[in-house]
Amino acid sequence: MEAEGRPEPGERGRPVFVVQEHHARALHWDFRLEHDGVLVSWALPKGVPEDPATNHLAVHTEDHPLEYRNFEGDIPRGEYGGGRVSLWDHGDYELEKWTDTEVKVVLHGSRARGRYVLFATGGKNWMIHRMDPAPAGFQPLPERITPMLAVAGDLPADDEGWAYEIKWDGIRAIVYSEGGRVRAFGRNNTDITARYPELREAGEQLGARPAVLDGEVIALGPDGRPSFGQLQQRMHLSGRAEITRKAREVPVSYVVFDVLHLDGRPLLDRPYDERRERLESLGLSGGSLATGDSFRGVPGADVLAAAQQRGLEGIVAKRRDAPYRPGRRSGEWVKVKIFQTQEVVIGGWTEGNGQRSGELGALLLGVPGADGLRYVGKVGTGFGAQERRRLLGRLQPLKTSPFSAAIDPSVAALAHFVRPVVVGEVRYGDRTTDGHLRHPSWRGLRPDKDPGEITDET
Repeated sequence: MEAEGRPEPGERGRPVFVVQEHHARALHWDFRLEHDGVLVSWALPKGVPEDPATNHLAVHTEDHPLEYRNFEGDIPRGEYGGGRVSLWDHGDYELEKWTDTEVKVVLHGSRARGRYVLFATGGKNWMIHRMDPAPAGFQPLPERITPMLAVAGDLPADDEGWAYEIKWDGIRAIVYSEGGRVRAFGRNNTDITARYPELREAGEQLGARPAVLDGEVIALGPDGRPSFGQLQQRMHLSGRAEITRKAREVPVSYVVFDVLHLDGRPLLDRPYDERRERLESLGLSGGSLATGDSFRGVPGADVLAAAQQRGLEGIVAKRRDAPYRPGRRSGEWVKVKIFQTQEVVIGGWTEGNGQRSGELGALLLGVPGADGLRYVGKVGTGFGAQERRRLLGRLQPLKTSPFSAAIDPSVAALAHFVRPVVVGEVRYGDRTTDGHLRHPSWRGLRPDKDPGEITDET
């Protein structure tokens, strides 16, 4: 079908250009210039560049008839170019040079504006380069943004000035999307792009809009609630075939709750409310992608009660006037938990009894403090057989105790001490007067976190 209600380009007598966003087998943009009665065409895998410091590949394809310049619609799957086509931009252009190996033009569109050159590099491969300076204020995507962290606490005394979000029971992921392609990194800057192919949905939906998103990767249990246990099945995979198989069995979703960079503009110093407006305007939803809710102008106690009724982990209170502070744990974000959890560093293990003799029975847990690794108790429940074997494979033996003070002699006599480099998480009921966890239950490993960043969450 043809797009309706659009002004016709070329009214000034200049030849027309069109850029069509093409969701075929691989997302790309078809860049077409009217020349000698046809639309000469190139496929741009990453779209039209705004940054003159970065050239984009342009694959020369077959010419198209001029009538195709307004085409939008679905090409049936199985046909050549099958997929959805939408009009990304169109206008007219001034021609400066046209040879078999180089084309220079000045584009006059609503999105693509300025001087560009296409030049051949061999065979069908060309490059497209922006010759003008980047638009005022433009900044390329940063290489890394370390996520902002929350402190544990209670609901704010006054709801005014705070927004409330669900605390998702997953792992943090910063997603960089440019030209429809994504890179994703965990909280400790580990590249998790291949591990969660579902994150490609963010690139598909953002298209040519460069962005950095902050959010949480979650897996849903049979009851429809986020399940950290389900997510554990995806957190330790590395082989492509294994990831593909497990993705079918345990799919994940990416819940986005912040946008840190958009359309070449950094947003870190902008207040929460403005970043939320930008995020919500993107309309990221559907498939494996969702925009998390933000509750403003309502009592935090009501949001917490609703989260508790749904069996969720808790909520996060965020100052509406606060900027985003990369890598900092700030009181401008407060996590309010419905049930108690604590991230821990494993300092040793003890053997099981009976049929589990010689196998892992319990883990010795510590929390880093000013004097070193402080012992906070042991956990012997919440493990499956596979998890017990996986843990033993991760733990490296150490002859002496890694804890900063002596532990219970009856525990120490049975302990196999290990290097304090493996991080996990437990759920517990309460704490004793000396800070030990009461009735802890193992929740899983946290490969997205480093021992040095673990704190006592009381």
